[in-house]
Amino acid sequence: MDCLLDFEDSRARTHTPICACSLVVMKLCGKMVEAGQAYSTANKLLLSGLAELCTNQTKDSVITTCLNQFHQGLQEMVSFHTMLFDQTQRAIGQQLTNLCTQFLPQLAETRKEFVRIGEDLETAATKNAQVSRHKAADAERASHLLLATRKCYQHFALDYCLQLNTFKTQQKVDILNSMFSFVHAQFTFFHQGFDLLRDLEPTMKTMAAQLSQLSADCTAKRKELENRHLLVQQRDASGEPMVSACPGNDDIIRGYLFKRSRRKSKMWKRSWFTIRDNQLIYRKSHKEEAVVLFEDLRLCAVKSLDHVDRRFCFELLSVQKCCALQADSEQLKQAWLSALQGSIDLAYRERSDTQLTQAANSPPPSIWPAALSVALRGLGNQRCCDCGEEEPRWASINLAVTMCIECSGIHRSLGVHLSKVRSLTLDSWEAEQLKLLCVLGNDVMNQIYEARCSEEGRVKPRADSPRAEKEAWIKEKYVEKKFVQANGDSAMLRLYQASLAGDLVAMASMLAEGAEVNGSVGEEEGRTPLIGAAIGGSLLACEFLLQNGANVNHRDLRGQGALHAAATAGHTG
Repeated sequence: MDCLLDFEDSRARTHTPICACSLVVMKLCGKMVEAGQAYSTANKLLLSGLAELCTNQTKDSVITTCLNQFHQGLQEMVSFHTMLFDQTQRAIGQQLTNLCTQFLPQLAETRKEFVRIGEDLETAATKNAQVSRHKAADAERASHLLLATRKCYQHFALDYCLQLNTFKTQQKVDILNSMFSFVHAQFTFFHQGFDLLRDLEPTMKTMAAQLSQLSADCTAKRKELENRHLLVQQRDASGEPMVSACPGNDDIIRGYLFKRSRRKSKMWKRSWFTIRDNQLIYRKSHKEEAVVLFEDLRLCAVKSLDHVDRRFCFELLSVQKCCALQADSEQLKQAWLSALQGSIDLAYRERSDTQLTQAANSPPPSIWPAALSVALRGLGNQRCCDCGEEEPRWASINLAVTMCIECSGIHRSLGVHLSKVRSLTLDSWEAEQLKLLCVLGNDVMNQIYEARCSEEGRVKPRADSPRAEKEAWIKEKYVEKKFVQANGDSAMLRLYQASLAGDLVAMASMLAEGAEVNGSVGEEEGRTPLIGAAIGGSLLACEFLLQNGANVNHRDLRGQGALHAAATAGHTG
């Protein structure tokens, strides 16, 4: 709840000035319609309002550049304007009214309900924690109440996050669309300012292309958010514990736990705990600074605590101190025990295995542009994989190829289920992701996806080819897979065998041929390729499959998943 409120506050700080400036622009527009005799004066005021709106978009170069250029052009056209009040009111007033009235009331109501349910969850968690293990009936009622309240809280939290993210992605489209519609009306109907508007036409074309791309990105982002929302709801319906695993940042696991006071053994305080950088950190509230409870987990041992009156307790011990903690359920307790023990094991492994650290060639987090030099070491990575332009600065994580900025935009339009595009100079990269670019890379992947190019009589586009030609080529290559050389035998079984052996090239070939990344192999007790990679112990093969949509929660016919298989095979890292 604390993290979500921080998230919501950051969003509020962003959209509040935008809506305030939008209201100013709408009022100025209405004043211009009403005061036709003072049109020129009102138009200047409107331009002043647009300039103020631009100052609140300094972090968005696309909006800032377009608004600045339009502001300069419109200042020159003030003397040539005639009356187009109706078109201006529809272009600006309607778009920005939709931005301010459609989302904000619903966000306020949802936030009110979310805070109320959060308070109910705190009360239910406290009551559940206070029930004695010897009062089975009371414990069962308290657990049921906590479970029902938690599910209600989770659904409200998900709905709230969805609304905030939808507003964040929609506001750029509405602002740019309103500005573009306004300027387009000026260009169409104000013939007296034709010469000045003709100078502005190239900027309008650029903005139209950016608006079209932004609309497509917004639609794709909205679908992605809705799909994630549905998946998390389905996961919640399956009864999985309310605990957060964090593959996208430095936290291993995080969530609420009760901590027993060292001075008063009967006093327990609920706090937010996080495992990060081989340390156990907790925070009593979102207003307070985080406190390191254990400096080095390698010096600790973790065990279940069964001799106390409270349920779901475990203990973390070091040479200097020990600490008793309590989860909200048995599932959460086991999740924390596994995460703590896994963090301890991983810390020892990372310290002893220096060769693996050297092989990663991963730059420090503060020097992420060095990822570019690592990525360009792969064969063929010095040129764009699709048009051959030199010095590519973008890459697809799941396809393990580098590309130029124009081809990266086309890859983004395909959707993240086909290509996950990331900047090699602006975004952060993990060591295993950079390894994929070095082990596979442009030459290997092009041999797979362009194997039948000559047979089809298709000529690969060059760096100076039109965008439409590049777009057609990329869709044929990755969406239709028109040039992939298909073999007759089962691609699914061969994908599993390649995953078991950690053969990345063969794995990439099988996926290109159409093998289902989450398909199960009947001859191997219903195991998926990810389970096979876990059994084989290849962390790089697991990373490649996960980036291509592998489901880590899939179970084989014996009920074991990838994590079970890795632990059974001794690959705890």
